[in-house]
Amino acid sequence: MKLVKVYVTLKDSVLDAQGEAIKSAINTMGYNQLTGVHMGKYFELNFSEDYENLEHDVDAICDELLANPNIETYHYEITEEA
Repeated sequence: MKLVKVYVTLKDSVLDAQGEAIKSAINTMGYNQLTGVHMGKYFELNFSEDYENLEHDVDAICDELLANPNIETYHYEITEEA
């Protein structure tokens, strides 16, 4: 079985308001060396071992559903599931 780990994050040009709020809260807790927090989404997709168009179809799934191409970017890793 193939395991695809998909990571979706905001583009660098988009303000990460949630990340900034978390950073502020962590700094308030006294962790002042923290300089940035970035929020994102994580997905695990399981496919059969003999899936022929895996990369093409994962790109399509990400482009059409998991990520908003206007404000987000994604990358993924394909591994063998243990």
